Amino acid sequence: MPTAGVELQGDLLKVKIGIADAQRVVEIETDDPEKLRKTVDSAFTSGATMLWFEDTKKRLIGIPRDKVAYVEIEQEADARSVGFARASG
Repeated sequence: MPTAGVELQGDLLKVKIGIADAQRVVEIETDDPEKLRKTVDSAFTSGATMLWFEDTKKRLIGIPRDKVAYVEIEQEADARSVGFARASG
């Protein structure tokens, strides 16, 4: 069975992977978003049945290729969420 994978380390960007037919999003972190994008592309073009990722805690995460609904890669390492905290200063 063909698989695809990427090892994650260093300065990290958040990646969200939507799972088809489920209200679940898998979140992982990567230091190389281009490598991760190529891994996902390769899995689809090569006919891999699973996408394999290793998270920052060295856990392996496998997602069946046919269940991947979307992949969202954060563009900046210091991206912040909008919130309602009081500004310091």
